[in-house]
Amino acid sequence: MITKKRTPWLFMAPSMLLLLGLVVYPLYFAWKNAFYYWNLTTSPKPLQFIGLENFKNVFKLTPFKASFVNTIALSFSGIFIEFFIGFTIALILSRDYLKTRLFRAIIILPTTIAPVVVGFLFLYLYFPNGGAFDWLLKIIKFPVPAEGLLGSSKTALPSIVFADIWQWTPFFAIVLYAAIISVPIDLLEASEVDGASFFQQIRNIYIPVIKPVASVIVMLQFMRLFNTFDLVYVLTKGGPQTSTRTLSYSLYVEGLNNYNIGLASAFTIVMITIVNVIIGIYVFIFLRKREW
Repeated sequence: MITKKRTPWLFMAPSMLLLLGLVVYPLYFAWKNAFYYWNLTTSPKPLQFIGLENFKNVFKLTPFKASFVNTIALSFSGIFIEFFIGFTIALILSRDYLKTRLFRAIIILPTTIAPVVVGFLFLYLYFPNGGAFDWLLKIIKFPVPAEGLLGSSKTALPSIVFADIWQWTPFFAIVLYAAIISVPIDLLEASEVDGASFFQQIRNIYIPVIKPVASVIVMLQFMRLFNTFDLVYVLTKGGPQTSTRTLSYSLYVEGLNNYNIGLASAFTIVMITIVNVIIGIYVFIFLRKREW
């Protein structure tokens, strides 16, 4: 007999089973094959147990160090800039400087576009000797590399970061705006009566109020940025050399270009371990005292 307590679980069961299937089996596949030599160019099945050799080869045979540095640089710079600009936009919206309904609808549009489409959009904008950004930067006398923004190791990664900022800053803005408008009006009015400036209100009222929400969305967006693949694949394919190669792109190369399933499985485990360590530290510092 189905009771009221069991009804919610009954409705959630299909989604939970699907989620388990999408998570558990891939993890099992990666853990199992990480200890075997398996390259699809030589055999359709794993050939032999080689212990930790695949894990050693992750650091020996792949540009792991460059990929890790690029991934960290992309993740942290993207999070910092997107949060700062998003928070600024959210404050502007909360002060009713603009027709907020229309403006909210406009700024959220980039987040509805698939990352691959955003990649192609910026590929044309960055195109040397014809792209809009290339043209604008030359007008303001910015030293654009002869090989283009995506062709230089100095500007390729920042160009990818900029594309991600364009797409995902609105997400921060809308979520933080929702948190900001929850600040009690009487609290703001009382602070104004006491002579608090706008910046004092930000530091002592807005930031403490939005901190719980901000902590969660920063964590979620960091995990997304850490796994960035689409923009890298479309814009640079990890080049020039390894200047924009991320961990996700290196994993793609080993698994779907080199068909080295054993090494790709070990690479997957290493990536999961790294991101879980970083998120674990983040949760311990920022979320351990939260009362949900």
